[in-house]
Amino acid sequence: MPMHGGWTMSMMWMPMPDRTWAAAAASFVGMWILMMVPMMLPTVAPVLWRHRAAAVKSCARRPGTLTAVAGVAYFFVWAALGVAVFPVGALVATAIMHEHSLARAAPILAGLTVMLAGAIQLTSWKAHQLACCRWRSWLGTSRPAGASGAWRDGIQLGLRCVACCANLMVIPLVVGVMDLRAMLVVASGITAERLAHRGERVARVTGVVLVAAGGLLLARVVGP
Repeated sequence: MPMHGGWTMSMMWMPMPDRTWAAAAASFVGMWILMMVPMMLPTVAPVLWRHRAAAVKSCARRPGTLTAVAGVAYFFVWAALGVAVFPVGALVATAIMHEHSLARAAPILAGLTVMLAGAIQLTSWKAHQLACCRWRSWLGTSRPAGASGAWRDGIQLGLRCVACCANLMVIPLVVGVMDLRAMLVVASGITAERLAHRGERVARVTGVVLVAAGGLLLARVVGP
């Protein structure tokens, strides 16, 4: 929907005339999961592979099934995050639709958010989270003990992953939900910082790029 300030807002945050809020929430969560799977699968696949190897080494029954349970638990965490994100996004979208001043300020807030996400990439907190979440830190740590143990492994990995890249995941929300360009940029950054040999350097480079990109967004809004 075209908004005051020369930008458009995704209507995924709002119910269509013939739909309820519950239906809108279900639709958002479904699309959120479809977005998360291709974005996060490249980073979690090495961990799941090691999880299966640990299950085989411990002579666990049906190691493939245990790995699948861990994967489902991992994406369950991301689905739960989508459930939590929707009411916040819907509340903000409703306020923007009713307040023209908020609508005009939204592009500025989006640029500031992108800059803040980049600045977080440069912090020691981010470096610590990345060290805990990178796939090499999980080598040999999984000890599958049945489906419950695999589920706990997946939940733990999901929570660490959310903490590590929450700042990056905010970018598609403010730039445009399901925007393929934003998804590709964020997914590439997350994958690179997790799998590269010097992931912390990749994270810092990504941070610098995001700060610059946020500055460009602001320049487009407030410029002549």
